[in-house]
Amino acid sequence: MTATGLALALALWAQGLIVFAIIPVLYQRRIPRVMRGEVKVRDIALDTSNWPNDAKQAANAYANQFELPVLLFVAGGLTLWLGATWWEVALCWIFVLSRAAHAYIHVTENHVFNRFKAYAVGVVVMAALWLTLGVRLMIAGFA
Repeated sequence: MTATGLALALALWAQGLIVFAIIPVLYQRRIPRVMRGEVKVRDIALDTSNWPNDAKQAANAYANQFELPVLLFVAGGLTLWLGATWWEVALCWIFVLSRAAHAYIHVTENHVFNRFKAYAVGVVVMAALWLTLGVRLMIAGFA
């Protein structure tokens, strides 16, 4: 594997770590409440809106990892197939850092404007990555 390929693979791995970092927070905010009887399983089995707000925050942060970041995994696969450039590696890492910041803000202060800034960085970076990949795919198609 090339140095750029390894750097890109590590970015994909790091994005996966974000998912696994949120899981303990989610469980810590949910399981004790069920065990203490503060939340009844029947009340949340079909309607997760009955969780307390901090548990909903963690659940939303977790769910967010399966929205925009999915594009990272697809783009990462395409980039590895095409042969990663340092530009694409940099975009992937900036995206991962923006998602880490977004997740951290989401499960801590949950300041919406700060969270949005982290999200916006990720959207812009992902758009740049997809534009770059689109150009590379078109060039590869004509080569």
